[in-house]
Amino acid sequence: MLSSLVLALSTAALADEKAADDCLKTKIWEGYNTGWAVRTATSATLGKGEHRIYLVTLYAGNEYKIMACADTDVANVDLVLYDSLGNEVMRDANQDREPSLSYKANATDTFYIAVHATALNGSAASGGVATAVTYK
Repeated sequence: MLSSLVLALSTAALADEKAADDCLKTKIWEGYNTGWAVRTATSATLGKGEHRIYLVTLYAGNEYKIMACADTDVANVDLVLYDSLGNEVMRDANQDREPSLSYKANATDTFYIAVHATALNGSAASGGVATAVTYK
């Protein structure tokens, strides 16, 4: 019985991430048509107020798009870009499930990308959020 419950819970989490991944893949493929390539992509299941922080090296001279997609259980996702010292470089200020940031690196450095699930819809306990960094 317990193993059935664990299987059901893990399947639900994967379904949330799959919807978010599908949305993000569409954005990535659209970007390929205009010269963008994928630097990294990942997904997570987040509860209200939870976040993930991703470490990424951004190279001097490249333009970057940092984007996220959330499933329909998520009402708002925020993206924040921090430099290697933890200073905020830029933040998404829109109330939406598909935020994005654009940044041109002046120097090669390590950055941190924080992905926050700031609001969920209805009685949802969590939702899937996929994040990608593209460049050209």
